[in-house]
Amino acid sequence: MLRKKWSLLLSGVMSASLLLTACGGGGGQTAQPSGQNSGGQAAQTEAPKSDGQTFVFKAGHSLTEDHPYNVALKKMAEDVEKRSNGKVKIEVYPLSQLGAERELTEALTFGTADMEITSTAPVTNFYPKLGVLDLPFLFESREQAYKVLDGKVGQDILKDLSNANLVGLAWAENGFRHITNGTKDIKTPADVQGLKIRTQENPIHLAAFEALGAKPTPMAWTEALTALQQGVVDAQENPAIVAQTYKLYDSKQTHMSLTGHVYSAALILFSKPVWDKLPADVQQLLAEEAQKAGQYERELMIKMEQDAIGNLKSKGVVITEDVDKQAFRDAMKPVYDKFSGQFDKALVDEIMNTK
Repeated sequence: MLRKKWSLLLSGVMSASLLLTACGGGGGQTAQPSGQNSGGQAAQTEAPKSDGQTFVFKAGHSLTEDHPYNVALKKMAEDVEKRSNGKVKIEVYPLSQLGAERELTEALTFGTADMEITSTAPVTNFYPKLGVLDLPFLFESREQAYKVLDGKVGQDILKDLSNANLVGLAWAENGFRHITNGTKDIKTPADVQGLKIRTQENPIHLAAFEALGAKPTPMAWTEALTALQQGVVDAQENPAIVAQTYKLYDSKQTHMSLTGHVYSAALILFSKPVWDKLPADVQQLLAEEAQKAGQYERELMIKMEQDAIGNLKSKGVVITEDVDKQAFRDAMKPVYDKFSGQFDKALVDEIMNTK
């Protein structure tokens, strides 16, 4: 019921506030985001020549103003406005101002919102094939993840998102996810048994923690903060930078275990109903700058993640590094069998064998 109310609210508010001041007759032409070329940079086109029309888009996300999501989107907004001579502008709204990740993604599919950067987990509710990336311990390293996402597998996913009424512009990242709680070090799956833990609204994440014997509770991040403070849940799992930027040590989260159980990829997405009305040159500009923003966001994430762990330590958070990851892999292995009918085994093997 809450989700339906959110959808109706978003549709009404955002339809009224959509600031697309003119839409050229794009004729449904879509400039497919083609990824990076062999030189590692997207090819750059000239400034849009869309008959003097101006365009203003709203881009939202669920994290803080100092998170790489926000920093990268603001940089993209500056570059887009500069290259278009002020004809194309992007307004950036952090902290779920346009809706939590799942609700905002839904609004994109309806065409009542323009753009977002989001972790992949909530998007699986609208494009289930994307769930393959949320399998636990699918990626051993960032380098492996980048090779997969920047290669054929990842680029095919970006293109196929159009079937969910979404335009996949670029990959970014949220980082490796770790478990925090307020009572103990977590080193083995046995330490997680019975733990009430907030997870994302994603069936694979839910199943993974059920396999550990935990008591997972899926909820939007906007609800999770209150749940942690009030003791409704004991724990949560997120990249270190989220724990730091949201000061989770003030929400009874005094221990962090570096489990790295899921590499959380992120997506820069655009609404296909809105995109299809845009002139081709505006599409191309947005696609090119989104590619640059995704790469910039990754670079920021790597640096800021290390800074975040140091900051958490300085705030008294106990960081547990000697985690038995193999035991966690073994305990979560049944998740692969549970969802075997949803994903192509050959695809899973291809991802896991990429080095």
